[in-house]
Amino acid sequence: MMEAKFPPQYNPEGMETELYTFWEKNGYFSPVHNKVKRNYVIVIPPPNITGVLHMGHALNNTIQDILIRWKRMSGFNALWVPGTDHAGIATQNVVEKTLREEKLDRKTLGREKFIEEVWKWKEKYGSTIIFQLKKLGASCDWSRERFTMDEKLSRAVKEAFIHLYNKGLIYKGKRIIHWCCRCGTALSDEEVTYRDEDAFLYYIKYPLIEGGFIEVATTRPETMLGDTAVAVNPSDERYKKLIGKQVKLPFVDRTISVIPDEKVEAEFGTGAVKVTPAHDPLDFDIGIRHNLPFITIMDEEGIMNENAGKFKGIDRFICRENLVKELQGMGLLSKKEPYLTRIGTCYRCDNIIEPYLSSQWFVKMSPLAKPAIEAAEKDILKFYPERWKKVYLNWLYNIKDWCISRQIWWGHRIPVYYCRNCYQADSKLTDEAQDIKKQKGIIVTATKPEQCPDCGSKDIYQDPDVLDTWFSSWLWPFSVFGWPEKTEDLEIYYPTDTLVTAQEILFFWVARMVMAGYEFMGKHPFKNVVIHGTVRDKTGRKMSKSLGNIIDPLDIIEKYGADSLRFSLISMTSAGQDVFLSSTFYIKGRNFMNKLWNASRFIVSAGEKYGEKVILHKKFEGLKLPEIWILTSLDEVIEKTNTALTEFRLNEAINLLYDFFWHTFCDWYLEISKVYQEYEEEYFKEKVLPILFYVHISLLKMLHPFIPFITDKLWQVFLNYCDLESGSIMISSWPEKSDIDREKNIMEEMEDIMEIITSIRNLKMRFGIPVSRQINCYFDRVPEGLSAKIISKLAGVSKISGFSKEKKEDLLIKNLRQGRIGMSFEGIIDVQKELDKLYREQKKLKGYLEKIERKLNSPEFTSKAPEEIQEKEQEKKKQLEEILQNLEKDIKFIEESKK
Repeated sequence: MMEAKFPPQYNPEGMETELYTFWEKNGYFSPVHNKVKRNYVIVIPPPNITGVLHMGHALNNTIQDILIRWKRMSGFNALWVPGTDHAGIATQNVVEKTLREEKLDRKTLGREKFIEEVWKWKEKYGSTIIFQLKKLGASCDWSRERFTMDEKLSRAVKEAFIHLYNKGLIYKGKRIIHWCCRCGTALSDEEVTYRDEDAFLYYIKYPLIEGGFIEVATTRPETMLGDTAVAVNPSDERYKKLIGKQVKLPFVDRTISVIPDEKVEAEFGTGAVKVTPAHDPLDFDIGIRHNLPFITIMDEEGIMNENAGKFKGIDRFICRENLVKELQGMGLLSKKEPYLTRIGTCYRCDNIIEPYLSSQWFVKMSPLAKPAIEAAEKDILKFYPERWKKVYLNWLYNIKDWCISRQIWWGHRIPVYYCRNCYQADSKLTDEAQDIKKQKGIIVTATKPEQCPDCGSKDIYQDPDVLDTWFSSWLWPFSVFGWPEKTEDLEIYYPTDTLVTAQEILFFWVARMVMAGYEFMGKHPFKNVVIHGTVRDKTGRKMSKSLGNIIDPLDIIEKYGADSLRFSLISMTSAGQDVFLSSTFYIKGRNFMNKLWNASRFIVSAGEKYGEKVILHKKFEGLKLPEIWILTSLDEVIEKTNTALTEFRLNEAINLLYDFFWHTFCDWYLEISKVYQEYEEEYFKEKVLPILFYVHISLLKMLHPFIPFITDKLWQVFLNYCDLESGSIMISSWPEKSDIDREKNIMEEMEDIMEIITSIRNLKMRFGIPVSRQINCYFDRVPEGLSAKIISKLAGVSKISGFSKEKKEDLLIKNLRQGRIGMSFEGIIDVQKELDKLYREQKKLKGYLEKIERKLNSPEFTSKAPEEIQEKEQEKKKQLEEILQNLEKDIKFIEESKK
């Protein structure tokens, strides 16, 4: 009968899909608002529609799911809102690549048809990540799934833009921005990633009109074609006489001046710097201060333009090579020297970004940052780990205006319209925002106006740019609930409780959401920010296709189940630390599932024997020492697990449960229960069996948030053998402490018994004697009754008595907390001979180790042997040291036992 209900082996294939369908069908993911219950709300960091599940997603969403399932079982209205992000640049790049395979491009198609193609792509592939999250076990309320370009969320974006514009917090300005020549768009400061790269510092001589030269140093010589000054520090004695002198700029025949500027670092290079205001942010500021011309020397694809003279029409990096060669030929290149520089690259395509003078839309961030700063300073907003609070605040203290316009087609179109009749773009450069409200012909509105309010013309067109993807994402915690409408959901579920995210988007997204929450809702968007580390391979490298070190979570789910993946991932994840995974990291989880399954089968088989359902309750009476001990131990683990979960130390929580289940419950109490089956069957049936069920089911409940599939499958099985509170563990109640009377010394008494058993087992193991092989043991305090039976059964002891006239040398004696224990191995082994064998092995190992150490210390070996050979020898040395260390522990133990 049991075989039909309870297969002998755990097999997640099919089972997980069946269970997930069961959960969805019964509506377990959707909270029913109840004013009596407290809410607990998480909004998912929306994955890109281009995305497929990787280990980072698996970690992030497993953490969220654990919190939601725990709170749901703890009696909260637990809501996890899912959704996806339109991912402007990333999605456009993917669709353009698809079109190229069909020999099409977006410019040929035109904007409207290209957008249609993106929507088609989104309908076909955009839900892939959602399907994969379901495979992981994510218990999101899918009826609330949102997309950042849904009609309602698009309305929210327009409303936010107009609101900020009307407050004077959005402006259009001509500034140096980060430009990606590959993606053809501006990027914000946070969308640029930096890497150190070996480059050159070029020393170039600029001819002075009156004769001689002034020498400058630069890593980007091609930008000299856009120079409009040479700057020196006014306190630099070397150049005081040259301030105001004229310089003839090579190649473009332009005369520029030597100017003083206190921002010039006299220690860099020669102390004189070329000033290219249109292609460098620092030079831009110098240009503003000194009213210099701004000359752009390349187009948006990184091709040199007409201002580059003879270099027109070639790529910026080819221009650099050609220009340097010509400088050498002209005798104007003094030298070039290796130089480690920081290169900015596009976060999407990894191409080197170009500082570029461009007219863009910006958000003034300083006013918005003030309440976000105060929220962290006053601990209204809490970070886990707390160290991220300082990082968050440092960014906000030094925040810069946010460039929000993007020169792509896929995204939220900027809700700004222009009148062709009366709008004239202001090309004036200023370090302050332009007050574009005063300009005629600009209309900021959610829908296209019929005519210009200034001149009445109907010749109106929309700004071609779209908004930064993050402009919709920063509204996510309230736009998903219907903002700007004052919806019931918004009133009930905002602010949310916890945000779980990666450290990489602390500035992109987290800080901006806090600012948006205060600006548009008047409240913080969440109370807790849980930041997890980056998933890396075992050597510490980030996982990437190019490195070939990706571990696909879907492969693990397919072969071993989502629970094995989730368990292993979380058990290895210390709060906020990076996670280092080997290719077999999932094995711990797989082994745990098998152990859990087999332990459940043992308990069910024990219950089935009596042919009646086990009655579960929390009021236990008439219990013996082991039962009081296991219930007390369970209460302790319940308390510690609650604390760990509350403080977001999830790895600590799962490891507590792992240790309790494997080492306390299985290794000890299940084995002790077998003693009752043999000696006290009535007590086993009436007392032990209900406790076995009670403890195991309590464990299944606490494990459920971490490993939801197997725990609910086991719950369904246990429904046949005992009365449980619900049809699914998912909606059962979180365990509470039991109502038992505890004696003060109960834990110590049980620990004494365990210490005796462990000592005997360890000594048998050291001599290679099976635990079941019977020996005689002698005690200062002789165990009696049940204690003696447990020791006899679990340690393989045939005779338990006090010390008598046996010769002391016949016994191995160990001092324990409750007194001495003497173990007799007479007729089984000769202890002295065994010890002599260990001495000989010790001597042999020391010889091997000395030989390896001599080799490793040999100059000839270290200078000539290949690196991999040296590494192998180091590994051999390490292994020998470990073996020797363990051997010497055994020797010491036996020597002390013989005294």
